Amino acid sequence: MKSIIFEQTGKPADILKATEIPMPEPGPNEVRIKVIASPINPSDITFVQNLYGIRPHLPSGAGFEGVGIVDALGEGVQMRTGMRVSFTSIGTWSEYAIAHQRSLIPVPDAISDDVAAQLFVNPFTAYAMVQDSGVPEGGWLMLTAAGSAFGKMVIQLCKMRGINTIGTVRRDDLNNDLKALGLTEVINIETESLTTRVKQITDGAGVSCVLDAVGGHTATESLKCLAKGGTMIIYGVLSLQDPAINAGLLIFRELTLKGFWLTDWMRRVDSQTRQDVAQNVISLLASGKIQLPVEASYALDQITEAVEHAERHGRWGKILVKPS
Repeated sequence: MKSIIFEQTGKPADILKATEIPMPEPGPNEVRIKVIASPINPSDITFVQNLYGIRPHLPSGAGFEGVGIVDALGEGVQMRTGMRVSFTSIGTWSEYAIAHQRSLIPVPDAISDDVAAQLFVNPFTAYAMVQDSGVPEGGWLMLTAAGSAFGKMVIQLCKMRGINTIGTVRRDDLNNDLKALGLTEVINIETESLTTRVKQITDGAGVSCVLDAVGGHTATESLKCLAKGGTMIIYGVLSLQDPAINAGLLIFRELTLKGFWLTDWMRRVDSQTRQDVAQNVISLLASGKIQLPVEASYALDQITEAVEHAERHGRWGKILVKPS
């Protein structure tokens, strides 16, 4: 079978290649899945570069989530083959993948393959982080890199909850689309002062929470936008630079600065919470209340073009890898 493999870490476009490997067999509590589609997420890119929270064991497969059909069961698995499932694993950019049965989420018919491929990483992270933000109805939440797939999910969730949102962008070509999704205010950090605009928008109060994916200078400036007692949650470092932390701000505004990693959140919360989030996410996606657009799909042999497209600025939708 064909799978995307890398033998050394580095820039994805330079090192990823479609490779013929033996068909994998599921072990105890595992299933084999015939992959239909898998998204390219920022976490996938950083994993290939050896910059993620878990390190690749070389040679390694790539891709963390996808949708597919269960076609073989390992010992101890009590389910039927032929089910369409969303799943997480390492190596989902492949014709077939092995996944632990605990990672499987049965997909209702109302959810398309393109949406089901993205069901876990961004929706679960967005839902969990909006919950953790503690921003009440009528309050202000700010998110950096608002044009990302994750940002769009947060915007839509906040609109449903009556939370006002400020989103940062570096280009203005997506502003109208983001506003249409429910973004309250947009700030172009290339042409406007972030701190000045946030003060204007919030009548000098600042925002209750910032969700930051960028790090570096953007995170440094975003910290200054927090209201007294506010919280910044960092879930990515797209700039590959650490923010400069002003200790005085933390002390005198009583600010909280913390990180978020979905893997740890899933381990931390109880099974009932995980099930509740899954049911809520599936309900929102199945009803069409939350949109997860796809910009383009690529075959395994086109992986170089696919990752280059995924890292392109100004994308509106997710890039998918489809084995067939």
